[in-house]
Amino acid sequence: MEKKSAAELLTSIDDLFTTQAERDEAKRETVKSIPISKISDFPNHPFKVRMDEAMLEMAESVKQYGVLVPAMVRPKPEGGYEMVAGHRRKLAAELAQQTEIPCLVRELTDDEAVIIMVDSNLQREKILPSEKAFAYKMKLEAMKRQGQRGDLTSDPSGPKLHSRSNEELAASSPDGKTQIQRYIRLTYLIPPLLDMVDEGKIAMRPAVELSYLPENEQTALHETMGMEDCTPSHAQAIKLRRFSEEGKLNEEVVLSIMQEEKPNQKEQVRIPRDRISKYFSPGTPAKTIEDTIIKALELYRKRQRDRER
Repeated sequence: MEKKSAAELLTSIDDLFTTQAERDEAKRETVKSIPISKISDFPNHPFKVRMDEAMLEMAESVKQYGVLVPAMVRPKPEGGYEMVAGHRRKLAAELAQQTEIPCLVRELTDDEAVIIMVDSNLQREKILPSEKAFAYKMKLEAMKRQGQRGDLTSDPSGPKLHSRSNEELAASSPDGKTQIQRYIRLTYLIPPLLDMVDEGKIAMRPAVELSYLPENEQTALHETMGMEDCTPSHAQAIKLRRFSEEGKLNEEVVLSIMQEEKPNQKEQVRIPRDRISKYFSPGTPAKTIEDTIIKALELYRKRQRDRER
């Protein structure tokens, strides 16, 4: 007969002397007021807690009414608690000079905690691309460790991939599968380039292409961008990636590509519509107006030449 361990024996003995109601009560989640000093932040928390106007407003609300929605924490083996959801509420309570915060205490595995942490933060109104990038990556890795397949780190421009976990992740997220793939690719950018994505200086699609460049090539690109005061278009990013995959990308090639004139950088002459509206019928298409002006200028130039003869 297989012998039971000491822990199993103790559990069995406890079951003899407690009712099912008592055992259920012991497992039930409870809300407690926990000292803020005993709550540590979630490791590698991908969402930034900003000291902005919204945070100051939240702190003022907490000062008047307290924290109305409990945070979620999990007990730490060495004692104390780890924040799972509620980092902003914790900071707001600190700013409001409160020493405790109401928390829902829940026993969670590492992977369960990651998934809840990500899901609770993805509902925020303002989220930076870098925050989504690392959050989706953390959640996908947690899902993989739970035994679910995931292939969202593959090339988003490649063939469509099929995996139940991919569909589940997309279904529980505000972004579709392809967009999630793009966000995860951003985690391969060097910090200065990722910062430029957060600042809106580099768009998502070119950023994804740049994420395939090795770190040294990304660094060379970033330096060139600084010297030339420019950012790559999607077409330029594709070209940079192609040269990189062919082993032909160096500082000279990067500079040559970045010095190419983009269509939206060509100098344009704009004429206020009210200055030319009297020459055209209402509703005349812009292309027709442009063609007519060009023809008029050509005729004017021809007459000027005739007069000079």
